[in-house]
Amino acid sequence: MKVSTGWLADYISLEDVIAEELADKITDAGIEIDGVERRNKGLSGIVTGFVKSKEKHPDADKLNVCIVDAGQEEDLQIVCGAKNVAAGQKVPVALVGAKLPGLEIKKAKLRGVVSQGMICSAKELGLNDKLLPKELQEGILVLPEDTEIGQDITKVLGLNDEILEFDLTPNRSDCLSMIGAAYETSAILGRELSLPNPGRDIIEIAVPASDAISVSIENEEHCKHYAVRYIAGVKPAPSPLWMQNRLMAAGVRPINNIVDITNYVMLEYGQPLHAFDADRLEGGTLGVRLAREGELLTTLDGQERKLEPHMLVIADAAKAVALAGVMGGLNSEVTDQTVNIVLESARFDGGTIRKTSRQLGLRSEASLRFEKEVDPRSVIPALNRAASLLSTYAGGSVHEGIIQAGTDEVQERVIKLSLDKLNRRLGTDLSLLEVKTLFARLHFSCGDAEQGMIEVSVPTRRGDISWDVDLFEEIARLYGYDNIPTTPIEGPTTPGGLTGPQALRRALRKLLADGGYQEVLGYSFIQPEQTALFPALTEGGVAVKLAMPMSEERSVLRTSLLPQLLDIAQYNLNRRQSDLALFEIGTVFVTDEEQLTRQPCEFQTLGLLLTGSKAAKQWNVAAEPVDFFDLKGALESVFAYLGLENAVVFEGDSPQGYHPGRSASVYLNGEGGRVKLGTIGQIHPDLQRKQDLEDTYAAEILLSPLYEAARTSLQYSELPRFPGMERDIAVVVDSEVPVSRLLDAIREQGGSLLQSAQVFDVYTGGKLESGKKSIAISLLYRHTEHTLTDEEVSEVHDKVLAALQQSFGANLRK
Repeated sequence: MKVSTGWLADYISLEDVIAEELADKITDAGIEIDGVERRNKGLSGIVTGFVKSKEKHPDADKLNVCIVDAGQEEDLQIVCGAKNVAAGQKVPVALVGAKLPGLEIKKAKLRGVVSQGMICSAKELGLNDKLLPKELQEGILVLPEDTEIGQDITKVLGLNDEILEFDLTPNRSDCLSMIGAAYETSAILGRELSLPNPGRDIIEIAVPASDAISVSIENEEHCKHYAVRYIAGVKPAPSPLWMQNRLMAAGVRPINNIVDITNYVMLEYGQPLHAFDADRLEGGTLGVRLAREGELLTTLDGQERKLEPHMLVIADAAKAVALAGVMGGLNSEVTDQTVNIVLESARFDGGTIRKTSRQLGLRSEASLRFEKEVDPRSVIPALNRAASLLSTYAGGSVHEGIIQAGTDEVQERVIKLSLDKLNRRLGTDLSLLEVKTLFARLHFSCGDAEQGMIEVSVPTRRGDISWDVDLFEEIARLYGYDNIPTTPIEGPTTPGGLTGPQALRRALRKLLADGGYQEVLGYSFIQPEQTALFPALTEGGVAVKLAMPMSEERSVLRTSLLPQLLDIAQYNLNRRQSDLALFEIGTVFVTDEEQLTRQPCEFQTLGLLLTGSKAAKQWNVAAEPVDFFDLKGALESVFAYLGLENAVVFEGDSPQGYHPGRSASVYLNGEGGRVKLGTIGQIHPDLQRKQDLEDTYAAEILLSPLYEAARTSLQYSELPRFPGMERDIAVVVDSEVPVSRLLDAIREQGGSLLQSAQVFDVYTGGKLESGKKSIAISLLYRHTEHTLTDEEVSEVHDKVLAALQQSFGANLRK
């Protein structure tokens, strides 16, 4: 909302008030001022002049030599190239020495003819020529005939004005008007307010308006109050220059006196108005109704619009003549031939107007105000104000009476306020008199209730105030936020830090990123069918459905990270990024209820995905595809970092969603027993084909068991002082025997002397029996206190071999 300080001064004294200081005070009180604009762009030495004569330049066809009376001692000879310059015009004249934006006028000769100044266009004066009537947008600016010669042009065009740009939040629609801005400024400055009294100024003729027009409302849910006045004998013409200046200052283009007055009053009161050509209305009636199915209306912008039954229209006896609260119809437009008008003022439902405006993509100054709800008590004052101005500046005769439907009875909201509660909330010590004084500045009437209570009547223009806390805010901003005493914060303080799980997740992100994996973030919302792809970690649970999903594709909460990781991989592969190592640490959700009545369970999980090649192909090295063991190695590095390398077991398995022969389940052996951590393996070939993926490997691990079992504190181990002894064995076992179980048995029998056991070869086929495999293992024995003897090592080593033979039927390979 652009607020002219010159216009504002009609309602409140701004003497000794600098615009920038006023802007700061209004901002401090809660309404941000985006900027202060000066309409004078640096003009000086420019006056109004009268073109006495115009003749062609002797040596230039496109130039004219004009004799101009500019109120100086002598007439001026000015060479002008504007096509629209003519004798008898009043024009702005820049005298020699005058300053315009980026230009200083000097005495000059144009093609041998002396020119003593310049006749100016609107653009040269720094005006926005797009806001001028179309006939004045090109060429020089032609002033009204009654303009006094020799006047300073800044006074004539109202350029000694400053514009405050109010950046209003939706709740402060009361300031979408000059009177609303005046109430706000009056409260902030503590100065008296003087408002127009349109009911007193209006002069009616003794002809009832009801003889010419009647009105009705079909449904008061959409329009609670509709009022019109009938004005006869209007004479369309340009509006007075002072009114045009104010409209342009507010960013509105003047059109003619009738339209300009409705716009002027809308800006003044915040109440949109509309003028109909009364002679183009059929049946002498106006009704507020919903549009009929398939009804058409051509609006003032020349666009034919197909209306829908939820749209509110104004209609005469035969047709729709306006989109209520949005834009008038071309079939009832006021033109230069208009003689009689019906002037409308109404209170339309904001929600109905908003829906119509948005659906048609038709936003107007009127719809903006109706959407935010206008002051219900401004309907009649604005109507009377416009009628009075039309009588004065359009020569209209106002017929007696206001024709209206609906009701204008609106009660002010009365709110009880506790002085003690107010001071406790604000941290102030305001007295009852101080609070009443602040309310008086806001023009809120108030009276005493019971002890320590005040009854405050909130004017209907302040629809944003509903509760006592809203009144607390009004007191705080008027009293001044800077004047509210500061209160030191008291209480124990604790140093900030990460929780154990937070620190662990941060460490895992760094570990995986350092290992070449890239972190991704997937949606928490997925397609319903994706919840069935990888059910291993949430088996038996039910996916959580969203009450108001964005779309069917995002209608349930994810139960696994892997579907999103596959979608991300597919997205990258479609963009020729085929070598991917991805991870995500995120939350999955599950419930045991079909109809959710309580908080669902949430699990933090780690998801990994590998596809493509380990490294790019080079001239001497072929590209090697990733495999199961690359992903297993990444998980093992995670478990080793957490100190759980000997507590985690991988067991062959066929979890749903994975390749049945290339997948495993992961378990944690802890003090509380065996816990399933997650799954790992190649994605099932059918799912790979569906996602257009090559061989892809994925894993998903629950993090909550790791939070409790992790041993991340560093422990020092001294370097060995005595040599170790290595023994290599190759044992033949059944193919189904997991290597991890062999290693567990070796570690159990090796006891404290066994420092490490490492598999270095797996062999099948050849001379081995079918269903057998050969496992080669390197064992390292060491004692911390002395050098081992062959006898000591052999004793332990024989126990290891015996345990392997007894438990797994293992035979030493020759």
